Amino acid sequence: MRHSDVLCSTDLNLPAWVPDGAVHYLAHTEAGLPIRELARKSGCHASTVLRQIRRFETRRDDPLVDAVLRKLGNSLGRKRSSAAPQPMKDDPEMQNALARDHGPDTTMMTQDSVRILRRLCETGAVLAVAVDMEKAVVVRDGVTGSSTRTAVVDRKIAEAMALQDWISAESAGRITRYRITPAGRTALAEMMGEVEDAQPGFAEAATPFADQHRQWGERTVRDTDTGQPRKVRYNLAESPLTALARRRDKAGQPFLSDDLVTAGERLREDFELAQMGPRVAQNWDRFLTGGGRGGFAMDSGVGNGPEGARTRVAAALRDLGPGLSDVVLRCCCYLEGLESAEKQLGWSARSGKIVLRIALMRLKQHYDETMGPGGGLIG
Repeated sequence: MRHSDVLCSTDLNLPAWVPDGAVHYLAHTEAGLPIRELARKSGCHASTVLRQIRRFETRRDDPLVDAVLRKLGNSLGRKRSSAAPQPMKDDPEMQNALARDHGPDTTMMTQDSVRILRRLCETGAVLAVAVDMEKAVVVRDGVTGSSTRTAVVDRKIAEAMALQDWISAESAGRITRYRITPAGRTALAEMMGEVEDAQPGFAEAATPFADQHRQWGERTVRDTDTGQPRKVRYNLAESPLTALARRRDKAGQPFLSDDLVTAGERLREDFELAQMGPRVAQNWDRFLTGGGRGGFAMDSGVGNGPEGARTRVAAALRDLGPGLSDVVLRCCCYLEGLESAEKQLGWSARSGKIVLRIALMRLKQHYDETMGPGGGLIG
């Protein structure tokens, strides 16, 4: 939040998501502004600016932070004169160069960050970034020790999240592993609130769990009995699948095998990607037993990523059919708990986990048939 700042990211034609400290660091090291001048323009003490500059200098040991600062610095360097830097916000050439260099606008940044930070809140989840790779992946350790890939994100988004201190490196090397930080959890809660407020027709429900915002989230779904929207609370740290995967059957084996969990996570990832187009409130309720089933119409004017994800989700739900599509949509996509799903569907207690396992077996078969064994790459 900026209050008295005069110097901001747009003065140097930097993206809006660049934090104040990084703006001061780049203005000093790349644009050549003295610390005292930065302090005067920002309305703070020179020692504050100096601490920000030193902090970002030490953070360059992080490969993602170093990469994004280098790109931002190179963009400034191309337009820097020998005198004081001039504002470049109206320069089309500079705008194009910035778009090529560090990509995400504020809207894309918010959409992808919410998706990835939610995944990183899950128990055992890390963001893995390999050297010279354009994508970063979220992996989560399973009950049996295997790792499940749950999300894929553009490296530029990962760099922006690292610059804002939403993720931090816990191991370095050819593959660097990142975990969500307390600042990332706070940012996630704020962004989810903004997304929820932006959806017309749904008022924010009062909740007794306000002090647990770091762990809980809400999703709006449509009640199949009344047709009215209702709130579903879920734990950000654990999806219904991971909770069920820890259970054991009578033989002592995991109730859900790793490949069944992977199939459910594949559907959830496509479901979340499908919400990233212009029509965020995509109506999936038509696939519920209580909804009106009909032809699924694709949105027009949407990028291939969300459009392709919508096609894959629709095909999977059609293949599962009534009943099975209900339970996977509720538990894998809406993240409803099994007890809530059983109540909404009118099923007897403790029957939902059996139906869900059958649905995941059918879902895995669908992915094996359409994309080969393993269901293809997530994302």
